[in-house]
Amino acid sequence: MTQLRRVFTLLLVLLSCSIQTSANADSLAQEIESLYQAKLKDLFLYFHQNPELSTMEHETSARLADELASLGFTVHRGVGGTGIVALMENGEGPLVMFRADMDGLPVEEKSGLAYASQAKQIDPNGDEVFVMHACGHDVHITSLVGTAQLMAAKRDSWRGTLMLIGQPAEERVMGAAAMRADNLWERFGQPDYAMAFHVASVLPTGMLGASTDSPYSGADTVDIYIQGVGAHGASPHRGIDPIVLGSQIVMALQTVVSRNLPPRRPGVITVGAFHSGTKHNIISDSAHLQLTVRSESPADRTLLLDGIRRVAENMGRVAGLPEDRLPTVVVSNESVPPTLNDKALTERIMAVWNGHFGAGTVFSGERLGMGAEDFPVFTVDPYIPSLYFAVGGTPAADFARERAGGKPVPSHHSPLFKIEPNASVTLGVEASVTALLALLGD
Repeated sequence: MTQLRRVFTLLLVLLSCSIQTSANADSLAQEIESLYQAKLKDLFLYFHQNPELSTMEHETSARLADELASLGFTVHRGVGGTGIVALMENGEGPLVMFRADMDGLPVEEKSGLAYASQAKQIDPNGDEVFVMHACGHDVHITSLVGTAQLMAAKRDSWRGTLMLIGQPAEERVMGAAAMRADNLWERFGQPDYAMAFHVASVLPTGMLGASTDSPYSGADTVDIYIQGVGAHGASPHRGIDPIVLGSQIVMALQTVVSRNLPPRRPGVITVGAFHSGTKHNIISDSAHLQLTVRSESPADRTLLLDGIRRVAENMGRVAGLPEDRLPTVVVSNESVPPTLNDKALTERIMAVWNGHFGAGTVFSGERLGMGAEDFPVFTVDPYIPSLYFAVGGTPAADFARERAGGKPVPSHHSPLFKIEPNASVTLGVEASVTALLALLGD
């Protein structure tokens, strides 16, 4: 009887905790929804309609900094260009960083939304281009403000220092490096934990995505410069055709992944541009190939880059080029390592989310693409335990229409890209706040 009473008491305690957790989750969700309607909705519209290109996010940065300063954060502007560091110190405890990227893309919005961007800007080449938040960074910075307001209001529930970062130039994978080069950790402290999220058009609203391994790949930007021998188009034997040689290099590159990486290890080599020639009957004397390379580890990165050099140089030898004129392979500084989630931290926060939102909210399935991010520039050297997660941005009904033969869900970087702002921003805030309270809570 005593044992039964103990079991019954334990069940009552567990039930009480479950009811309390559910009530707390509902209360927080309602609080965030009220904040969205009162403030974040208009803020999102402002950011969406006023996007700015990488390294040129002057108005965006100023507005974000003003919003954070008004909430009591100590805001440092102009870090690494247009970057922002906002700090709230709240007693002894860990230093936790949360980052949101700010830049838009040179894309003309064709989403059909009533609030679609019509913004234009002069790009670094001096050309006037349309600008659009075609990757959801407007969701990220709006959610950052919402997270800041909730954390400021809940200071009695946490201890430590909260560092919020508004990062420029993620689309050109150079903003994080610029902030690090501006002595980010030396000036403001090295975080004990780091987090960020990305809204995902491939994930339904109401869902979070997280994994204990790599949510994003490493990326390298590679150029191959070919010096051929020009000639008349009617006398190809008098030259060495760089277009033929470039084509042979393109085709041979397809074997670097398939015949060098183990079959179950992913890698990508894509030739995105091929420039050569000026006229129908002229064999050019040069060609330029532009590549993107994706890998999952430093070893695989080295293998792929070495393979590209080997193919380019030896195909030059096949074409008869002398040793001093072999194709040249240049790896740019626009390179980022893979984004690797810290396993212990990720499991800890996923358990918090499962307890807060209920089972089935956190998706941890297969990653289908090899997109890249510069977030790991903050976390790899020195190593900072980090978590990069996804927030669903497309209503489930849109996926159902696509499966039924309707319009496909637009991808990121598409002029048709759109997400559902209310569900995306509010879930982004709720997931961020619950994770931060878990790390900073008493």
